[in-house]
Amino acid sequence: MKKIFIAVSLFVAFNSSAQDIHFSQVAQTPLFINPAAAGVYDGWERVILNHRNQWLGAGTQFMTSAIAADANFFKSKFSRKESAHLGVGLLFYNDIGGDSRFGNQTGALTLSGILPLGYGHVLSAGIQGGFGNRSADFTNLTFSSQWNGGQFDQTILSGEANGNSFKYAEASAGLYYAFDGGKSTFNRNEDLQIQVGVAGFHLNRPQLQYTTTDGDRMYRKFVGHAGVVADIPGTKVAIDANVAQFIQGPHFQTIFGATARYRMSNGTKVTGYSSQAYIGLGLYHRLRDAVVPTFVLQIGGFKFGVSYDVTVSTMRKAYTGGSLEFSLSYTNLNSSLWKKRY
Repeated sequence: MKKIFIAVSLFVAFNSSAQDIHFSQVAQTPLFINPAAAGVYDGWERVILNHRNQWLGAGTQFMTSAIAADANFFKSKFSRKESAHLGVGLLFYNDIGGDSRFGNQTGALTLSGILPLGYGHVLSAGIQGGFGNRSADFTNLTFSSQWNGGQFDQTILSGEANGNSFKYAEASAGLYYAFDGGKSTFNRNEDLQIQVGVAGFHLNRPQLQYTTTDGDRMYRKFVGHAGVVADIPGTKVAIDANVAQFIQGPHFQTIFGATARYRMSNGTKVTGYSSQAYIGLGLYHRLRDAVVPTFVLQIGGFKFGVSYDVTVSTMRKAYTGGSLEFSLSYTNLNSSLWKKRY
């Protein structure tokens, strides 16, 4: 069974090369799903760390680590006088998987133009440019041509070329709309927040060169996403719901779900000396793939999330485990209604 799983893993690694990495906690990966999300949040600077361990306990591991940081520039200190400003972001990720150490490393710079429309409405457009590197090492792999009749013998030449490392440049862009109803009222605990966006990645279709000969081009990826955070009036509970649709060539991926959040302390709108704290439990579903129980904890500008993908697809025939994911973010936020920086 282990050999079957490894074979399936290798097939996924090399035959889904058009697919990008993914995280289950989509709300904690804003720059990975939309360049226009850079700088669109209540605060000044933000840093997010993500780590995902795919297929825990399997004979082969796939791990993805990422860091993203973004900040606002030329943003007014008083939210009621907000004018157009810029968001700038950087992101890096490292994805390593399988016995071949199939690797994908990417770094990108993001720039967004943010236009406040008044009464909590914001519209943003962003562009992203970066460089990637892909590589693999086949020396630890065995092939059918190395079967000597009784076992695999790696001293027998496989006839397969070793993995080729190559670099590429890419360009992406997106549009993003956000609404925060709390900015038009002093009632902090009956807020409604909405985010909607669309984005396109790999718009220049970088060339994939896994061999020394010219390879195929990467499929463009298109993302549509939406999120709603709604306080339930008269309670300390809020619902945080998200959905994201990814389309990349012939590949589709849909993830949706919601988290119920319990408010442990209230934020203030005027002084900015106190910020909200909450704890939440949720359930997400990656269509035809996995269900994802999720736990979140936010205290002030810090937010921690942990989730576990429970595989429900046909992959369970080869492997019954799941995938563990962590996220940690810090936002230098100022909860004052007029956002005065101290």
